[in-house]
Amino acid sequence: MSEPPRDLDQAAAVAPAAQRAVSPHLEQLAGRARDHAEAASSANTRRAYDSDWKHFLAWCRRQGVPPLPPDPQIVGLYITAQASGTVAPGRKASSVGTIERRLSALCWNYAQRGQPLDRKDRHIATVLVGIRNTHGRPPVQKEAVLGEDLRTMLETLDRGGLRGLRDRAMLLLGFAGGLRRSEIVGLDIADKHTEDGRGWIELLKDGMLVHLRGKNGWRVVEIGRGSADATCPVVALETWLKLARIVHGPLFRRVTGQGKAIGPERLNDREVARLVKRTALAAGVRGDLPEGEREGKFSGHSLRAGLASSAEVDERHVQKQLGHASAEMTRRYQRRRDRFRVNLTKAAGL
Repeated sequence: MSEPPRDLDQAAAVAPAAQRAVSPHLEQLAGRARDHAEAASSANTRRAYDSDWKHFLAWCRRQGVPPLPPDPQIVGLYITAQASGTVAPGRKASSVGTIERRLSALCWNYAQRGQPLDRKDRHIATVLVGIRNTHGRPPVQKEAVLGEDLRTMLETLDRGGLRGLRDRAMLLLGFAGGLRRSEIVGLDIADKHTEDGRGWIELLKDGMLVHLRGKNGWRVVEIGRGSADATCPVVALETWLKLARIVHGPLFRRVTGQGKAIGPERLNDREVARLVKRTALAAGVRGDLPEGEREGKFSGHSLRAGLASSAEVDERHVQKQLGHASAEMTRRYQRRRDRFRVNLTKAAGL
């Protein structure tokens, strides 16, 4: 029979880890660590990764293969099934973009479980290159809402109601700031007003500062006042806040009570996409296209691409406004601005 431990230190050393008492301080730190881990990615990203993980698990069950531990060969077969349209009966082949997003989701989910997946393994990397070469095509980009388009879109809004004032402020703020739809609705009046806020505004004499929290930390976007009150994002926002009597919490909220009351909760980011689509169609933007084709041309990203395509300034300023790490990424947002501006054919003497 083993001799009992002589003191508390010895007892702690031989006790199973699961049976050791955890101090309240460590429990509190563990909770904060979980909060910080969640803040590393947006709620939308986590929802998408969770959906993609479930998609993979369902495929594994149908094939009778284990999802854990991570097996590059199984993952290679999974992305092959997506490219060939054999993931599930009746499903079409996934696009290269969807396949790459699901692969990123698998890497993220495996990492959260302490079992990293090596996506550079030949069973994954080589197959993915082949999929890109076989099925890849230029990305489908949403139509950019240019400055003249936006002015026409604003004319379709109700001038007297709270909903029209809110929508005007969202369109102008999103365009002038080059903001994503999640960034628009994630704003608060000031810092630390809400737990789910992703930024706040600071109104100044010459414009406003928009403080944004992204995946790589904080950045500040400067939005100057416009040349006319009718198209000034700062005036539009000030008017909305004043008449909606918003002094605390989320910036953009649901308008209720037949357009006369303001709800307490922030808008969903999908409302921005619906707003852009609705006003662009009502304004006749890209009226040269068939009606059915026009509907799929616009989204919340149209505002962000519109600023990049409309602003006649040094490209570096646009890059900074959009928060891009490279000029190449900024150029992807420029739909029509730079076409044939530099004619290398003539420059070469032809």
